[in-house]
Parts: sequence; structure tokens; C-alpha cells
Amino acid sequence: MSATLAPRVVVVSRRSELDELLVRHGTRPAAEHFLRERGRDLDEVSARHEALQQALTAVDAAVPADWRRGRVDREDLPRFLFGPEDLVVAVGQDGLVANLAKYLSGQPVVGVDPEPGRGVLMRFGANGIGSVLKAAAGGAAPVRRLAMVTARLDDGQELAGLNEVYAGHATHQSARYRLFDASGRQERQSSSGVLVGTGTGATGWTASIAADRGWKGALPGPEEPALSWFVREAWPSPSTGATLTAGRLEAGQELRMVCESERLVVFADGVEADRLTVTWGQQVVFGLAQQRLHLVVPG
Repeated sequence: MSATLAPRVVVVSRRSELDELLVRHGTRPAAEHFLRERGRDLDEVSARHEALQQALTAVDAAVPADWRRGRVDREDLPRFLFGPEDLVVAVGQDGLVANLAKYLSGQPVVGVDPEPGRGVLMRFGANGIGSVLKAAAGGAAPVRRLAMVTARLDDGQELAGLNEVYAGHATHQSARYRLFDASGRQERQSSSGVLVGTGTGATGWTASIAADRGWKGALPGPEEPALSWFVREAWPSPSTGATLTAGRLEAGQELRMVCESERLVVFADGVEADRLTVTWGQQVVFGLAQQRLHLVVPG
């Protein structure tokens, strides 16, 4: 009988703002000058850097010695292969979980906030995280299964998001396309793009558009199998309309877009670098993703 393979904890983080500043400006005095000209203080940035490093150290110390370990920076996520039995620990801000979600397929995610109280998805502090890791690895930790959204091109390419996916012009200029809603209604439009969001994203970009629009419909909850969608700044003209501009997608329903521009882009959760390109005549289908983010929460 073969021995049971020890769990692998994969810690995901991103470079701190201080790290980014030093890459860009070379030295701490240069970074300090850059911040001072913008009314900011290097001490604040340094304190957040130290909080992140301390949280990473605490997480590393909490992993049992006989467990396997992995480490990946946010920038390397597209090239990292997660195993089905991995336990993922995201250390940083809420956006890191959103960036991570589309690369997972049911692995539990423990969100660690270096500055507890600032995050919504980062539900744990670094201190005492060891018991959480053991509970999650043993399947005993409570988990919220958060709905995700997917955009699928007619050539088979697909992109998923935890908060939302956006389709439109790369520079947010006028995008031209034909839109088909879940009931089969269609309209040729020229707009700043289409946003399709989940319940998790209903407190961010989606909520902002809904409030600005005065939309009275109910936005979905994070675990609800439903999405909301909005057209940004649709412009009526002799050849384009502005009546299909918002709605909900329930389980099994889809929103379709046929590109009538030379080139549009589709990206998820604000990460434009990881995007799909749509050319004239190509179709994009939006709907609920099959996968969900399994977010570990306090008991």
C-alpha cells in the first residue's frame, strides 16, 4: 500500500508597492522623492511592505514540516500548474484572489490579509493560520463556493473571472457589435463595452454602473448561480440602438456578442494583460462558469 501524499501548500503573493517602486526608480531616495511629489510618505509604503513580509514569514512557519510547499508570484500565475490536491494560500489584497481564481479548479483558497480588516475575500490574519491550514487540508474548514463568469469565443478560447469580464475596445473607445440577450432579442450597438459580473463583483465595478444607471433590478449574491450585465455608454444612432443595456443571466442562460469592429478585447477582473482578442465576425458567449472559487472562511 502506497503512503498518502503529503498536502502541498501553494503560497501566492505579488510584489509590494515598495518593490515596484524600487524596480521603477532604482533607489529608496528616488522612490521617496517620487512619493513626496504626490503627497505620500515612504514610511507608509515601507510599513505595508514589512506587513506583507511578516505575513509571508508567518504563513511559511505555519506549514507543517512534512508538507510539500510551492510559491508563485501573481505575474507567474499563467505559467504555474496547480495540482488537484493543492491548498492555496493567497497573501495580500482582495484583488489577488480574483487574479488567482481563474487558474483553479476547486482547490480551497485561504486568503490572508497582512493588515487584517482591510479585505473582504482575505478572511484570515497570518497569526494562528496553522490550524486553518490543517482544517482546510482535511476538508473540515467551512467553504463558500463563489460563482464565476466565463467568456467563450467561437474558436474555443475561454476566459473566466471572479468579479467580472469586460468586452470592448482595448482603449475603451467605441466598440461596435451585435448583442443578443437571453430572450433572443438583438440589437446592433456602439458603446464603451459590455460588462458581465458575478455576485462577488456586485460590490465593485458592476455596482458602480448599476447605481449610475439607476438600475432597479436585483444584483446576484456571491454564491447565487446568476450574473448581471451592463452595456457601458451605448450611443443611439441611425444604425445603432441603446435599448438592450442591462439584465440578468440565470443558470443556463447566455449573452452573446458578435464583433463588428476590427478588433475588440475580452479580459477578466481588470487584468488587461491576460486577454482574448476578438476580430470582425467572431462571437463571444457570456455565462456562468462551470468552476467556482472555493473560499475558506472562518467557522
